[in-house]
Amino acid sequence: MNIEVVMGGPEDDPEVPTAATQQDPDEFFSKNAFRIVYQTNNFFLPQIKDLIEKGEVLNLRPEYQRRLRWTTAQKSRLIESLLLNIPVPPIFLYESEAARYEVMDGQQRLNAVREFIAGDFALTGLPVLKPLNGIRYYRCPPRIKRALDRASLSAIVLLLESEAEKTEGRLTLTDIRRFIFDRLNTGGTKLNPQEIRNALNPGNFNKVVIDLTRYNLFTTVFDIPPYTETDPNEYYENEQRQKNTLYSTMGDCQLILRYFALNDEVNIRGSMKSILDRAMEREVTVEEGEELKQEFKERFQFLYDLFEGAPFALPPDDKGRIRVSAAIYDAAMVSINALWDQRTSIMDDATGVRRRMLAATSDDAEMPILTGQGNTALTIKDRIGLMRKILRPE
Repeated sequence: MNIEVVMGGPEDDPEVPTAATQQDPDEFFSKNAFRIVYQTNNFFLPQIKDLIEKGEVLNLRPEYQRRLRWTTAQKSRLIESLLLNIPVPPIFLYESEAARYEVMDGQQRLNAVREFIAGDFALTGLPVLKPLNGIRYYRCPPRIKRALDRASLSAIVLLLESEAEKTEGRLTLTDIRRFIFDRLNTGGTKLNPQEIRNALNPGNFNKVVIDLTRYNLFTTVFDIPPYTETDPNEYYENEQRQKNTLYSTMGDCQLILRYFALNDEVNIRGSMKSILDRAMEREVTVEEGEELKQEFKERFQFLYDLFEGAPFALPPDDKGRIRVSAAIYDAAMVSINALWDQRTSIMDDATGVRRRMLAATSDDAEMPILTGQGNTALTIKDRIGLMRKILRPE
């Protein structure tokens, strides 16, 4: 089955502009400027492997960053650069709590070093040190192994002291991290907004989002290869999912986040990007996270049954392709959550619901509203309102 997922309007639809206030530049700088507090460290390659695998000081958190991993050839070129003493860009870490660090930038480099020292791959495609192609770390000649053991990666660590006072108009540590990350995210393959959210917001809520992307009905509806691995970490290497656009771009995580972001009507302000950014900063306990996962699955299952296994569907296009709308998905999920107490009567009227949905998706005026051609706060509220009328006419 090949399903096209229609994501709707862009995340960065412009927010409604506000009038700028006239301020003296010198006064503004004195009241609002902040200075980053950081330190630099050098880590020998064997140290990097130990720090990552022990997980006590350095947390790589690969499941929370981009899913398009380096190829073996790319990893090999990094190892070759280290052997040749070619300067490698520093990695950036931030202090999440005393003496514990999360990766802000450099995940791929750290992972490549860890995997090679662990013997997980053999060098390949080396353009300069060609005789080393095919060699794993534990089979390296003594001189080469000593050179690798002496090689190091430099790290710049953003310290907790960088946090500004949490007064009105001041930046929080999260704001500062996002600011720095945006400045770092200028070369190579730029991270998309959801990849940045995942990198900047580790925690229980992020785990809720990641866990729900593996929900079997969710992967079925959005045509993502299912999670059948017994080891939850194995999903990261699954080649079939790597080929799936929603998965590889973290679009699946964005879809999960959209439900929680739009469930809070107060949060529906500004652009979709700002709505999702704010929602991603949510803090929950492990117990609250389990309740959120159960809530999501119950609503999703209900809509799956209500629309006979084809929720959020658009009429087939001219080529007969099956299409699923992300905008209809989040509007339907938010609406059914608001109407959850009336779910029995809604299910009793399932035929009527499906008839009204078909009429709306066939109507030239209502179709653009439902499919989210605009992602401003107003258009988001309009499509949620329309979906509520489809589910439960007043």
